[in-house]
Amino acid sequence: MLRSSGLPNLDIRPIEGQLSDHYDPRNRTLNLSADVGNASSLAALGVAAHEAGHAIQDARNYRPMRIRQTLVPVATIGQSLWFLPVVLGLLMGITGLVNIGLILFAAIVLFQLVTLPVEFDASKRALASLETQGLLAADELPGARAVLNAAALTYVAGFVAALGQLIYFFALSRR
Repeated sequence: MLRSSGLPNLDIRPIEGQLSDHYDPRNRTLNLSADVGNASSLAALGVAAHEAGHAIQDARNYRPMRIRQTLVPVATIGQSLWFLPVVLGLLMGITGLVNIGLILFAAIVLFQLVTLPVEFDASKRALASLETQGLLAADELPGARAVLNAAALTYVAGFVAALGQLIYFFALSRR
């Protein structure tokens, strides 16, 4: 998949852990766990192809991925700090402090929203590549599609949960 996309020299590195597979655009490496990199299951092939899809997005300057990468530092700060000002502000009745926390949390929600098209596109690229390169038999394609859609839908669930939490804390702060 990488070769046919013009990325034959992309580093593929083994990493520890489960569900830790990812493409790192900072150093342009495809990082695969032993469960994925050394396996031959349909799910492992789907995950590896999905992560390769991110490498292709990076190489093609896929705009949503660029926007997402720009938001990483803000989302990281928001993830680390949002809870403290929200809780302290609610306990002390300091609306401004709550608002700071909510702005930090809104950055996380925005990051998750921007992540959605990136993840769906990586799955779409993976499935197209698996199909066009003949890496899967015709009867395996529906299973690969289900695995890739399920993986992308986890991001939808994460976004919806975060948005619900943001709305909850916003409503709570306005009482």
